[in-house]
Amino acid sequence: MRTRPIIGVTLDAEEPGGYSKLPWYALRKNYFSALAEAGALPVALPHQTELAEAYLDEIDGLMITGGAFDVDPSLYGGGVTHPTVTLKANRTDFELAVTRGALARNMPVLGICGGQQLLAVALGGTLIQHIPDSIRTDIEHEQPNPRDQPGHEVAIAPDTLLARIIGKPRMAVNSAHHQAVATPGAGALVNALAPDGVVEGVESASHRFALGVQWHPEYAVDPADPLIFAAFVAACR
Repeated sequence: MRTRPIIGVTLDAEEPGGYSKLPWYALRKNYFSALAEAGALPVALPHQTELAEAYLDEIDGLMITGGAFDVDPSLYGGGVTHPTVTLKANRTDFELAVTRGALARNMPVLGICGGQQLLAVALGGTLIQHIPDSIRTDIEHEQPNPRDQPGHEVAIAPDTLLARIIGKPRMAVNSAHHQAVATPGAGALVNALAPDGVVEGVESASHRFALGVQWHPEYAVDPADPLIFAAFVAACR
């Protein structure tokens, strides 16, 4: 009998150079350590789209991570691709397949940063391709200070899963993104907003645990951040 739920963690992918002369996977250690400290057994998921369902047969929950790239606008009817958009097609294809598969099974899903945006698209939502072209704001959503420091606060929407987890109406967050969720999708809702109205979190009202946050709770810049992982791991048991 398992004492720790197995949680699949999506990886980032890099082209040759730096660590290896061949294409390679990478992910910061604190994604894994945050899950392990919350009681999970995290495992990495390579981008084998044809194996998405096989992976789902073996795990109890799915965490979609962030990265310095964007979801292809063609996947959500976003129109002409903005010049700032960077794609990693193989990663996105895999993450959409495994996320949609997890949602179909009502398996707990946690999306972080770009993973939150991916979750919104999987739920039928849309994205803002470049915040500076769509929203007038004084907030630097690509925060210039280190990721282990907060960049701004967010307001947590009442009567949401996130509100029940956090237990307070506001929290400090660290986020670095030039895109944001525009619409969360049918059956989904916005659960956190920046002071300028930029969406900082989404969740599904029709799944037992499908939660996305734009910031990086694995850094624990707010005392409530570890509660997100604890609630996610508890849902996976």
